[in-house]
Amino acid sequence: MKKIPIVFCFDDNLEMPAGVCITSLLVNANVDTFYDIFILHSDKCTFLDGKINELPERYRNCRITYRSVGREFENAFEIRAITYTAYYRLLIPNIIPEYDKIIYSDVDVIFRSDLSQLYETTDLTDFYMAGVVSISAGVDTAYSKYLEGLGINPLDYIYSGNLIINSKRLREDGIIPEFIEKASRTKYRFQDMDIINIVCKGRIKRLPPVFCLSVAINKYASFRLENPCYTQKELEEALQHGIIHYNGAKPWKQYCPHFDIWWEYYRKSICYDQQYYFDFFVQKMHEYDLMPLWERVKILARWFMGLRKIFKS
Repeated sequence: MKKIPIVFCFDDNLEMPAGVCITSLLVNANVDTFYDIFILHSDKCTFLDGKINELPERYRNCRITYRSVGREFENAFEIRAITYTAYYRLLIPNIIPEYDKIIYSDVDVIFRSDLSQLYETTDLTDFYMAGVVSISAGVDTAYSKYLEGLGINPLDYIYSGNLIINSKRLREDGIIPEFIEKASRTKYRFQDMDIINIVCKGRIKRLPPVFCLSVAINKYASFRLENPCYTQKELEEALQHGIIHYNGAKPWKQYCPHFDIWWEYYRKSICYDQQYYFDFFVQKMHEYDLMPLWERVKILARWFMGLRKIFKS
């Protein structure tokens, strides 16, 4: 049995998406994969007795452990409706000391494959972190200038929503206090993501985009756009099999790329509620009916493009 440790950090507002996310992780696990799941939370959270506890009863290939972060980062900078729980990932090496290497994931994510091979083959001997480079950084001028102002090469800047963390090295080199200091003193535009890229600069390993199919990566893959970060083969693999990260619009709130895939896993999840599911889609169909013809045509065009890719594969 291959034991893979993985961490999630969220608050009560994301309990339902977290249930869907973790369900997708377990549904796609290999028969010999066991996920040791850790959930970091604040003292204020009430979801500890919620539906997520039903997962180990339904799926025998996991264990769930809750770890309190207390009230750490409660006064840290927040922006774009991203709460202070985003900073919890910075404390993982200290809060979960039993593992030297561990995966972190946001919960606005759908897993479509097993993680054991990527986890086992990612050598972090000389690195603090491994992640997927933000595909927008090398092409968005304003974004690039902001990163350069932080002393970061835009082509090295990784997303923080999906990480493999070298906890042992971070502890040994005393990096966690640096994370905490920056989180408490500076208002970074991209919060924990900026902090990770600044502090770990030069010690970050690049992973293929299959580990994080972000909104931007999805756009470049879907329309076969050239990008300096990844090859078309890497982008196509991410589109077909990648971990979908809904780091823009959320599918449980509105239309977005791969909206249908998220709802497919919602139906399979411990959080499934037939009335909620029905009411949501009735509302969305009503919204669709009220859209101008051109908007509906664009939605259908994107849908047909997706079907074409599926049949071609």
